[in-house]
Amino acid sequence: SPTNTQPSSLSPPSKLSNTMSAEEVAKAFVAHFYQAFDTGVDGLAGLYSPSSMLTFEGQQVQGSEAIIAKLRGVGQVKHQVKTTDIQPSNDPNAIVIFVTGAIQIGGDNPLHFCEFFHLVGTGPGQYYVHNDVFRLNYGL
Repeated sequence: SPTNTQPSSLSPPSKLSNTMSAEEVAKAFVAHFYQAFDTGVDGLAGLYSPSSMLTFEGQQVQGSEAIIAKLRGVGQVKHQVKTTDIQPSNDPNAIVIFVTGAIQIGGDNPLHFCEFFHLVGTGPGQYYVHNDVFRLNYGL
């Protein structure tokens, strides 16, 4: 995509250009989210709100502070995104995103993962993560 608009700060809520399509917003979000996660999980705090919910490997936590604490507990990670699927939600101010890829945790061998995000708009070009569901994909 020729547009390389990424949030310039992590202060809540994240600001993305209000002229971007849902696909452009989602692609910018995904690039920003995993870059921030890999370099310092505390930088993700501004993407969540008190009503946000994370389900991480079946464990549910709610609120920005609890979510960041849970993600911090994973340790040092490196993500490699393989696919990103994007759909508009039934709410015109919301986007759903499904990501697959590989995650390397603490230098171990990479594992496959999938992650679902429900972004909700709070104003023109402003979104927060309302729902985040993460799962590792193990061989069957």
